Amino acid sequence: MAITNFVHVLTLLVITASMFAVTMANKDWPSFGFNHTDWRSRFGNHHHHINKTEQQPKKIIVGGSENWHFGYNYSDWAMKSGPFYLNDTLVFKYDAPNATSFPHSVYMFRNWWSFMNCDVKSAKMLANHTQGSGEGFELVLNKWKPYYFACGEKNGLHCNIGQMKFAIFPMLRPFWSSP
Repeated sequence: MAITNFVHVLTLLVITASMFAVTMANKDWPSFGFNHTDWRSRFGNHHHHINKTEQQPKKIIVGGSENWHFGYNYSDWAMKSGPFYLNDTLVFKYDAPNATSFPHSVYMFRNWWSFMNCDVKSAKMLANHTQGSGEGFELVLNKWKPYYFACGEKNGLHCNIGQMKFAIFPMLRPFWSSP
């Protein structure tokens, strides 16, 4: 039992460190408030400002123009679309079920293990088949914690085979920007 717990903690630590590393490597991340090639900045002569547009939470459509559908790799989308920040809003858009489309939903898993196994029974449904139509279902990333999302249809089939799952860890929004 102790080894199993150790493996779970170690796995979560590696995933969290990886997400943080990807966020820090993002080209949009500021250079910690000073220009290394500008000597004036080291002596306080270089003024910085806060860019209000960078400081505002964003609405992010899950999957971009692809929206939320079977067969699209949302884990890949999340890695390419990050970083995600605290108080950003995720928008899940999908068609209401009809004769030509599969029904979809949005589930949130409590932990990494249930997410990796697409264990829908231990997840919480956030949006049903119809809530993603129109303007979509919105969820604010209001806690600094890992979030694990998936489509729960067909008892996890869309999660397992359809690649309709992704994990994110919203970062604290930087309070500075370069001029």
